[in-house]
This record gives sequence, structure tokens and C-alpha cells, in this order.
Amino acid sequence: MAHQVILFDGVCNLCNGFVQFVIARDPDACFQFGALQSAGARAVLGRHDAPDPIPDTILLVADGTVYTGSSAVLRIARRLTFPWPLAFAFVVVPRPVRDWVYRIVARHRYRWFGRRDHCMVPTAGIRARFLD
Repeated sequence: MAHQVILFDGVCNLCNGFVQFVIARDPDACFQFGALQSAGARAVLGRHDAPDPIPDTILLVADGTVYTGSSAVLRIARRLTFPWPLAFAFVVVPRPVRDWVYRIVARHRYRWFGRRDHCMVPTAGIRARFLD
């Protein structure tokens, strides 16, 4: 299977924590990562039908499709180790409801979780999984 790419806000503590969470639960290294602020992320989005402007959200690029918000998070969870794929059951919740909750967290993420002055620098052990 081709790699799926998770694009995230590189200065957001919540987003960086989510990336670390995914890495720890993705033993097959299905996902690659890129900060939305990076040239690598812009290149990936340029090759796909990305929303414009880029939403203030986690994006998943998989099989030529760009997923945003709760849909991206649920599709990511589906690929992680057990029990996280069970979270995909929330896909039955109407997307407007899921995305409403997602947007509340996204809107307040800096206030609730803080932000960094610069994007995360991956360790040598996971560097190959990050876009340049």
C-alpha cells in the first residue's frame, strides 16, 4: 500500500502530540507526516485536489483524496493498532456533527494546549517518515 500523508499544524502542541500518538501506534509505518507550514506539504497538496484555502485542520492525503477534519482523524484511527480502529465506528455520526466538535477543539487548541515557536524537529529514528 502506498504511504498515506498526514499534514498537521507544525506549531500546535495538540497536533504534534497527535503525530507522536500516531507514530507509536503505526508499526507498519503506513503514514508519512508533514507540517502544513512546510514546502513538502505544499508540494503534496499541489498534486491533489486540496481545499483552498487550506483549512486550519489535520489533513490526510490517501489514495489521491484529501480528507479533512473528523473524516481525516477517523480514517487515521482506522489504520492504527487495536483498539483505535474501533473509533471508525463514529463515522455513522453525521459529518456536520463530527466536524462541529472537531472545529471547537481546533479553534481553541492553542489556548488549551499551547503552541511552539517553530515546527517540530523529528528525531533521527523517525526522520525518514517526514516530508522534506
